[in-house]
Amino acid sequence: MPMPLDWNDLRYFLAVARTGRLTQASRSLGTDHATVSRRVKAIERALDARLFERSPRGYALTEAGERLLVHAERMESAAAQAQNEIAGENMALGGAVRIGAPDGFGSWFLAARIDALCRRYPDLELQIVAMPRVFSLSKREADIAISLARPTEGRLVSRKLTDYRLGLYAAPDYLRRSGPIDSPGDLARHAMIGYIPDLIFTPELDYLPQILPQLRPRLASSNLVAQFNACRAGAGLCILPEFMAAGNDGLVRVLPDAIALTRSFWLILHADLRDTARVRAVASFIVEEVEANRELFLPEG
Repeated sequence: MPMPLDWNDLRYFLAVARTGRLTQASRSLGTDHATVSRRVKAIERALDARLFERSPRGYALTEAGERLLVHAERMESAAAQAQNEIAGENMALGGAVRIGAPDGFGSWFLAARIDALCRRYPDLELQIVAMPRVFSLSKREADIAISLARPTEGRLVSRKLTDYRLGLYAAPDYLRRSGPIDSPGDLARHAMIGYIPDLIFTPELDYLPQILPQLRPRLASSNLVAQFNACRAGAGLCILPEFMAAGNDGLVRVLPDAIALTRSFWLILHADLRDTARVRAVASFIVEEVEANRELFLPEG
């Protein structure tokens, strides 16, 4: 007789499927890797199927593992939805919510306002992953993602948060040292600050070729806050969001009539989590803050 499948073991399976490693899965579950390995093997015995290909690089799902992942995520979502619907308002919002966002939005805008949400829901554990990358919601790399582009596939729900404007900035000291800039063509002889070309994770950030073909950064960083600080220190010219740079005494807008870019922020949820109370509360807070600060993203004039 086959062994019965213990539903609780699916939590261990999901953690390994999402992280690809026993050590990371054990940390996320608050247990040891031996326990995770034992519980995964128990599922494999119950199903009489190998769920992972094991290698020095980690754990990769087999075809059977991919099929089980679909069912396990549905069960996880059903459990969360049942708790949300039945507990409802009788249960204080708690648990972890991870927000994946570009570093400018996450570090500069959201982190400066998140205390209001912490005070509103003191039992929430809020995590801001502010990194220049695409977050996979299906792998639960984040519960909420802020993206520069609307997703076109997957079981995702998205809404546009706002457009935002960008301009070319430099420190006053750099401009005094480097001479006048009368047109975009003059930029070819100036030090540019920008993203590392082969690490640009989305075409929306590939600004420089749009201003002048073949224009490349002399100083490059994958981190927007690092670019901002280098620009303010006088290392060169940089394309920066106006919500970061406008009104900063250490920066001057350059060629405002000739160089003006617009991009968008999108808020993205996995369809299975959209009605979870804690996720919905955090998403609503982000929307409220963006609406209340619309002038930062789209300043008049």
